[in-house]
Amino acid sequence: MKHAPLSLLLAGIIAAPVWAVSLPAAGPAQPLPDGTVTAASLAPGENLTAGSASLVPLMAIDTQASHASPVDAPATGGGEVGKPIDDITFVKKATESGQKEVNSAREALAQLKEPGLKQIAEMLVNDHSGANARLAKIAEDKHWPVPAAPMHGPPPSGTATADFDAKWTAEMIAGHERSVALYRAQAQAGEDPDLRKYARDTLPTIERHLAELRRLQK
Repeated sequence: MKHAPLSLLLAGIIAAPVWAVSLPAAGPAQPLPDGTVTAASLAPGENLTAGSASLVPLMAIDTQASHASPVDAPATGGGEVGKPIDDITFVKKATESGQKEVNSAREALAQLKEPGLKQIAEMLVNDHSGANARLAKIAEDKHWPVPAAPMHGPPPSGTATADFDAKWTAEMIAGHERSVALYRAQAQAGEDPDLRKYARDTLPTIERHLAELRRLQK
């Protein structure tokens, strides 16, 4: 009878379910290393090859694709067309560009040495002043804002530098290339029909200016 408790205890241990004593304690789940691709994450039909472990996770690819921004390079006088902008923004950009070219040409007249460049400068003053007036009339009729004309300072005095003609010509070429892209896009895809017509009518004049400037560039 003295051995009965010990016998009962041994019998209870032997009769205990196997799973109660054989399973190890489960620890916290270990995360996969960054960039690891498992067979379960592959699409049906794909194989996990030797180079698959370095693949970017699919969620990262989707995130990059959703934040990708399209490249929108403006045309620079060639056959390409830049992305059209809204009508009010076109009025602002075209007016400011025209005003800048008029002021630059007017100030350069007293310093330019090449007779051909002097003729182009006079042409720019006349043509862009007229184009700005037509554009302002369209915008005012539609109650759109028009940038105010900048204040005119006194004409430059003194002798121009030896490379003034070349620098002024390069500046005017760059400005006219931007204007050609702006007007070409508006002429082909602008929303307002009056602005489209204005851009179509004015574009050949700007292209003619650009061709003359390029011809005289040295």
